[in-house]
Amino acid sequence: MILCPHNIKFATMAASCNFQKIHLLAFFHLTLSLLLLVTSHGAPLSFNYDQLGSDKTKALNFSGTDVYQDNQVLQLTRYEKDSLGRVTYSKLFHLWDINTNQVTDFTTRFSFTINTPNKTNHGDGITFYLAHPNFPLPVPRDGSGIGLVSPVKLNNPNFRKEYPFVAVEFDTFFNDFDPKYDHVGIDVNSISTSYTTQWFTSMDERGYDAEVSYNSSSNNLSVTFTGYSDNKMIQQNLWSVVDLREVLPDWVEFGFTSATGLLWGEYHTLNSWSFNSNLDFEAEKDGTKIGLVIGLSVGGAVVLICVIGLVCFVKWKLRNKYTNDVLHSDLAMDNDFERSSLPKKFTFEELARATNNFAKEHKIGEGGFGGVYKGFIKDLKTHVAIKKVSKESNQGVKEYASEVKVISQLRHKNLVQLFGWCHRQNDLLLVYEFVQNGSLDSYLFKGKGLLTWTVRYNIARGLASALLYLHEECEQCVLHRDIKPSNIMLDTNFNTKLGDFGLARLMNHEIESKTTVLAGTYGYLSPEAATRGKASREADVYSFGVVALEIACGRKAIEPSLVEDNIYLVDWVLELYGKGELLKGSDSRLYGEFNEKEIERLMIVGLWCTHIDHVQRPMIRQVVQVLNFDAPLPNLPLQMNASTYNTSFYSVSSKSKSPSDFATKTSTSSNSTVTGSSSQSSTAFEIISPSAALLNTF
Repeated sequence: MILCPHNIKFATMAASCNFQKIHLLAFFHLTLSLLLLVTSHGAPLSFNYDQLGSDKTKALNFSGTDVYQDNQVLQLTRYEKDSLGRVTYSKLFHLWDINTNQVTDFTTRFSFTINTPNKTNHGDGITFYLAHPNFPLPVPRDGSGIGLVSPVKLNNPNFRKEYPFVAVEFDTFFNDFDPKYDHVGIDVNSISTSYTTQWFTSMDERGYDAEVSYNSSSNNLSVTFTGYSDNKMIQQNLWSVVDLREVLPDWVEFGFTSATGLLWGEYHTLNSWSFNSNLDFEAEKDGTKIGLVIGLSVGGAVVLICVIGLVCFVKWKLRNKYTNDVLHSDLAMDNDFERSSLPKKFTFEELARATNNFAKEHKIGEGGFGGVYKGFIKDLKTHVAIKKVSKESNQGVKEYASEVKVISQLRHKNLVQLFGWCHRQNDLLLVYEFVQNGSLDSYLFKGKGLLTWTVRYNIARGLASALLYLHEECEQCVLHRDIKPSNIMLDTNFNTKLGDFGLARLMNHEIESKTTVLAGTYGYLSPEAATRGKASREADVYSFGVVALEIACGRKAIEPSLVEDNIYLVDWVLELYGKGELLKGSDSRLYGEFNEKEIERLMIVGLWCTHIDHVQRPMIRQVVQVLNFDAPLPNLPLQMNASTYNTSFYSVSSKSKSPSDFATKTSTSSNSTVTGSSSQSSTAFEIISPSAALLNTF
C-alpha cells in the first residue's frame, strides 16, 4: 500500500499515542534511577528583573543612603555632589567550590542610564562588582572609586587582603590614574587598571546595555556593552583573563555601586538586571552521606512513583482525546498556510536549538498569548524574536492563525517583519525580525530612557506611515485594532516598527466597516468600537490619536491616580486646547526642549483623530500630510465642551459610576486587552533590555 503525505501524518499520530505509553513507563524507570543516584549538586542562581519597581526590589539590598526607587527603575545616586549608592542581591553567590576547586560560569545583563543634564561636569560612573561578603562602603565618600572603594582604603595594605573585589567599571570621569577619556575597565583589587577601553558615551537620556560573563574553563572575564558613535548605537567589547579562585572567596556578594564626586554632574539609573549561573559542583565523596541519601531515596521513591504514576495515568486519559483534536488542527493549519505561500515553516527542533530549548535566559518578554525568546537562526544568519503562543487558549490559536495570514503579506519599513512560523501540538510559534530598542511604552512610561522630541516626532510620523500602508496601499485594507505604545517597536535608530497583528482583520477597500467581537485595549478603543464592536479605519485612527497625545504629553491614556478631572488624557488635552494653553500639556521631562510648531501640530492631530464622531476624524493620509507640513492644521473649534465632546468611551459608558469606581477597574489599563468578553494582556514584544540584540540578550 502506498501512503500519501497526509496518511503518513495520520499514521504518525497513531504511533505517537503508543509512544506516550512507552514514554510513561520509561519515565518511571528513569525517575527511580535518578532518585537512587541523588547527589548534592548545587542549584544555579538565576533571576530576571526587566523592571525594578518596588515589587521587584524586595530581593535587593540598598546601602549608601542615596538609592531610591522611581517609576520602575532604581536611581543609584542623587543629582548632588558626593552622592553614593549601592545595590546588591540579597543572597550570596556561590562562586566556586572549596572542596573540588570548581568555578561556576555566570552571565549578568543589565541596562542603565548615565545622564548629564548640564552636558559639562561629568562624574563619576557605575560599577558591577563581586566582592568579599559585607564589603564595606568607602569612607570617606569619594567619587574616584565610583562607590566601590576610596583611595584611603586602597592605601591600606591589609584592606585588599581582607576585602578582595573584582569589578567592571563604567567610568565617566578621568582621574590622574585613568585614561583621558570615558572608559570601561576591568578592576581586580584596584581601581587603577590597564584593562580598559574607550567608551563612546552620549551622556544624555539614551541608555546603555551591558553583558558581563565569566568562562571558568578559560578564566575569561568579558564585558560587551553599547555606546554611541556619530549619534548611532554601537557595540563594544573588553575582556581579561583572571582566575577568580585566586582573588575572591568561594561565597561573594554582588551588585552595583555608583557615586558622584565634587562636580556632581550625573544621574545614575539602573533600568533592568538579570543574572544566571551554572553550578555543577560535585558532592563530597563521603560513603556515609551517599548511603544515607540512597536509603532515604529508595523509600521516598516508592511512594513518589506511585503518586506520579496515578497522576500521569489520569492526565494521559484526559489528554488523549484533546491530543487527537490538536493534531487534526495542526494538519488543517499546515494545509491552509502552505496553500497561501506564506513565509518559511520552521521545525520545532530548529527553534528549540536557536533558544537553547527556550531557556529562561533567552526569554526577553511576556505577552497575553505567550512568551518571547531571543534566538539565532543559522540559515538566516541573524538573531530573531520567537513568540511562543500558548495553544491552551482557543483565542491564542485564532490570534496565531490571524497573525500568520495577515502580517506575512505585508512589507513596509515601519512594520515588524514575520520570517516564519511553526506549530507542533501544544506549541504555536512565530518568528519575527529582531528589533533592537524595545517598545515605545518602555521609554514613555517605564523609565528605560527619555526620548528627545526629534525622536518622538519621527516615531509618530513613522506610525502614521505604517497605517497609511495598511489602510490604503495594501491589496486589502488591514485593520490593526490594537495600536498602543507596547505594540510599537523601535529599531537601532529609534525608527517605528509596528507589531502584534493578532487582532488584525482584512477588509475590502470599498467597505467602510465591519462588525466583530469587542477587541482592543482600554484607553485606545474608539467609542463606536467599544459600544458596537465596529472595526473600521476610523477606529485605528482614533487609537493613533491617543498614542500621538501620549508621545507629546508623556502620560498614559488613563491615569486613575490623578485627580478626577484629569484621569483621561484626551479630555485633559481637549480642556487645555479650549483654554488656548495647549503647550502646557507637553511632557515636563522635555524641559521645553522641543519644536513648538511640531508639538502643537501633533497634539491637534491627536484631538482631530479622537473626535467622538468618527465621520469627523481624518483619513490617515490627511494625518500624514499634516505631520509632514504638506497640509495646514485642521480648524478645530476652540470651545469643545468635554461633556458633549467626550472622547473617552469609559466616561460615556460609565455615566452611572464615579470616576474613582471606574479607575479601580482600569488601574492596569495600558496592559489590559479586551477580546470578546474576556480581558488579557496582548503585549507582543515587551523587550527586557533595549538594544539587547547587540549584546546577545534578546
